[in-house]
Amino acid sequence: DSPKKATLSPPSPAWKKKMNLEQYKADLTKPIRSRTLVFLVDSNQNKVLLVEKKRGFGKGNYVGVGGKVEPNESITAAAIREVKEEIGVDITPKSLIQAATLIFFFSHISDESWNQAVHVFTTGQWSGEPAETEEVKPSWFKTTNLPFENMWDDARHWLPLILMGKKLQTAEFLFDENLSVIDHKLIV
Repeated sequence: DSPKKATLSPPSPAWKKKMNLEQYKADLTKPIRSRTLVFLVDSNQNKVLLVEKKRGFGKGNYVGVGGKVEPNESITAAAIREVKEEIGVDITPKSLIQAATLIFFFSHISDESWNQAVHVFTTGQWSGEPAETEEVKPSWFKTTNLPFENMWDDARHWLPLILMGKKLQTAEFLFDENLSVIDHKLIV
């Protein structure tokens, strides 16, 4: 047996997973799409409404209520529309408290199509009873007993802070191919 000669191959897309957040951001080429996320909070009972995604991006995870911002739609209008469409509840612009803008980066998606800026709101005022739809199933959780094992990996870092009434100045997360957070930056 003769020894095999080592050959160099071009880097695979997996090389980005070893980057940190700042390195990944420096290589971005496309604009980041906007999303909304709203958490209905019952302060009297220390509960928050989460919805289980039944289809689409994040299927099987518990998340807040939200979705895409349509062209020519304001962030606030998108948040109100998504809450109505997803759980049949009415909220007003005055009832929304902006808590953060979370920036999510997915290092394993080479076309950057999963990267997103998520505008997060809380509200303690709404009308109507949250109802299950084709897309989501709503459930109330104690704010001290959230189902982190069935949520996106980033939620444990920021959701408790928001539910305590804190506002986040910076919240950025870099995910790997297993959808685990490999780097993050969080400033309250």
